[in-house]
Amino acid sequence: MSNLRLTHLTYAGTNKPDASVEFDPALTVIYGASDTGKSFIAESIQYMLGGSNLELVAEAEGYSQILLGLRLPDGSPLTLLRVPRNKTIQIHGGDFRHLVTRPADTQVTAAHTARSRNSLSLFLLAKLGLTERKIRKNDAGGTRDLTLSDLVHLSVIPETRMVDPLPPVLHSSAASGKTAAASVVRLLLTGDGDPEVATGPNAGERRVNKGKIGLLDQIIVDLQTKLTTSESVTELRVRLTRLQASIDEHSSALRTISDRHLNAVSARMRAAESLAEVEPRLTEIGDLVSRFSLLAAQYRSDLARLEMVTEAGSILGFFRVGICVFCGAEPEHQKPGHGEHETTQLHIAVQNETEKTNALLTDLLPTIQDLRTQFDDLSARRASLIEETARIDEEIAGAEELITPIRGRLQEILQARSSVERALELHERINELEERRSRLVGEGAVPATRPAEYVPTRILSVFDETLRRTLDAWEVPAVEFAEYDQYTMDIRAGHRHRANRGKGVRSVLHSAFTTALAKYCLDNSTPHLGFVVLDSPVVTYRDPITESADDDINLTSTVVDHFYRDMLDFPGQSIIIENGDPPVDVISRALTYRFSGEGLSRPGFFPTRMSAVGT
Repeated sequence: MSNLRLTHLTYAGTNKPDASVEFDPALTVIYGASDTGKSFIAESIQYMLGGSNLELVAEAEGYSQILLGLRLPDGSPLTLLRVPRNKTIQIHGGDFRHLVTRPADTQVTAAHTARSRNSLSLFLLAKLGLTERKIRKNDAGGTRDLTLSDLVHLSVIPETRMVDPLPPVLHSSAASGKTAAASVVRLLLTGDGDPEVATGPNAGERRVNKGKIGLLDQIIVDLQTKLTTSESVTELRVRLTRLQASIDEHSSALRTISDRHLNAVSARMRAAESLAEVEPRLTEIGDLVSRFSLLAAQYRSDLARLEMVTEAGSILGFFRVGICVFCGAEPEHQKPGHGEHETTQLHIAVQNETEKTNALLTDLLPTIQDLRTQFDDLSARRASLIEETARIDEEIAGAEELITPIRGRLQEILQARSSVERALELHERINELEERRSRLVGEGAVPATRPAEYVPTRILSVFDETLRRTLDAWEVPAVEFAEYDQYTMDIRAGHRHRANRGKGVRSVLHSAFTTALAKYCLDNSTPHLGFVVLDSPVVTYRDPITESADDDINLTSTVVDHFYRDMLDFPGQSIIIENGDPPVDVISRALTYRFSGEGLSRPGFFPTRMSAVGT
């Protein structure tokens, strides 16, 4: 269980010397004369941990800040700052021991209330992991949150409470606080908080509940009128099961046909894409075939004309008299052999042209043949694609014819299911409202199972043994068979309750109870702050000191010596405030402050200069 440690208490003010005491992680003893501010230290610690009032001594006038240093469970330092008579506490991360001028890291309220959202109690309990613990507050089992003051009350014991006949666990003699006080002790001993229990309404709440019941009745009637079927919840659930089975069946069939339709559509798209590629290529090749065929025909026509020219030239050159058909010369201007020469030239020209045209035609014919082959292949491919597209279109149409009625039927079944689900929701809502109405009707009864009131005997026996060992270690006489009586909530020792003892024994028994409770909690990892502050646990008054601090003053009982030596082995942190001097061996092992009251270096808590004795 995580615990806190106190590191220092400081009063700071402008133009005022700091009044401060440092606390040892184990044992700190503040002792000396009366009226030196020792008890004021315990009261200030209580005030800084959320106390509501602090009676300021005259020496505290002019001090504007109270600083309490803490060491959190994770080891980080923290300083609480509070202005006297102010309800706000500033939280500063770090160890500050002089007048603080920096802004606070967090501001919280000192007091914890039922509506607290930002209090010191919530802040520190969160650091201790105790924010979810509940405390029982009345006999009916009503609970409230655990508060920091519940723990401080059992850890910081001012002198007035040390000798008070009131049992140590109670805040006051009022009966209203006894249940909560017993619950806090049970929490510390068992580690378990109280569960939240409905305690039943008061008169005002019953009137409100009556109005709620009337409103619920009206809502229930309105919901019942919205039911469109007289079927019971069981019948509706059976029908819902059948509808769901039918939905699954139709959905499966629809998925199968939809997959077929989707595959067909995909194939149709691929065929369309292929056909779209074939069509322009087929048109292009057909156009080329037509053009090249015309060109071939032209070549053949040219060859025929050339052949005719050859024949006509021969005829014209040899049989015709008159103007030369080649050069246009008149007969009188023609030389002998003129016709034969011209004819020879014509023959050569025609022959060359014929050879060239034949070569072009020879090159053109394979190209035309290749284009026709491609045209035939593409035509066949186009016909195949058209046939495949027609087949796929039939398949798509068939799938769509099957999908349409299945979708319609599935939609009808889904609507029927929605109607059944709405009816079931209305029935469920009506049942919830009727159950809530029944709870409101029966809330006036006391809960059948009441929360546990007492600490289990086995746990209480272990604590009583810790208490007895503590008193035995202190060698307190006449307190045999000491135990915590949880029925009277007081300490009984020597067959007498603490309240029936004198002041000295009451102080010792209160100190022993507080110390034993802390030991038990620390040893068993149950909730506890981790430190105790005991003011006047064994001595109640002493005159001002004038002798040397080195003198070991033996009181009339050895209880004091054994008390201090036992506190050296305390598992947590202890701060002892006393009048009498502790034994010399304790002074050498603890951090001690000796307030003289007059004549020495530190007369009290508000010194002219501070001195600490010991380590």
